[in-house]
Amino acid sequence: MTGCSQNTNRTCEECLKNVSCLWCNTDKACLDYPVTKILPPSSLCKLSSARWGVCWVNFEALTIALSVLGGALLLGVACCCCLCCCGRRRSRRPDKSDERAAREREERRVRQEERRAEMKSRHDEIRRKYGLFREENPYARFENN
Repeated sequence: MTGCSQNTNRTCEECLKNVSCLWCNTDKACLDYPVTKILPPSSLCKLSSARWGVCWVNFEALTIALSVLGGALLLGVACCCCLCCCGRRRSRRPDKSDERAAREREERRVRQEERRAEMKSRHDEIRRKYGLFREENPYARFENN
C-alpha cells in the first residue's frame, strides 16, 4: 500500500482507491484518515470538503443523512414497541362495550328462560283444565273403569 500523501494533487477517485485515505476537496489533498476519531477534525479538513469512500458524498451530508436515518429508525422501533404493548394490554381485559354486550346477552337469556317457563306453566294449566294433561302412563286413560 502506498501512502495517501502520494495522491495529493491528483483526482479524488485515485485517492479513495485506498480505503485508509481521506480526500480534502478545498486544497485537493489526499490525507491519511484519522482512525482514532469518528469524524475528521476541522483542522485537518472541513466536513463539507472531506470525502471518504466515494467522491460524491461529503462528510457533512453523510452525517446529516445518517442522523436522520438513525432517528427515523429509533422512532419506528419506539412506535412498534408502543403499539405492541398497548395492543397486548387491550386484548387482556375487555373494554366497557364488550362487558356491556355480554351483560345484555346474559339478561336476554335469563328473560327468555323466564318466559319459556311461564309459557310452559300456562300450557300445563290449560291441559289440566281440559283434561289433556299428560300422565306418566299414556295408556291409563284408555282403560275401562
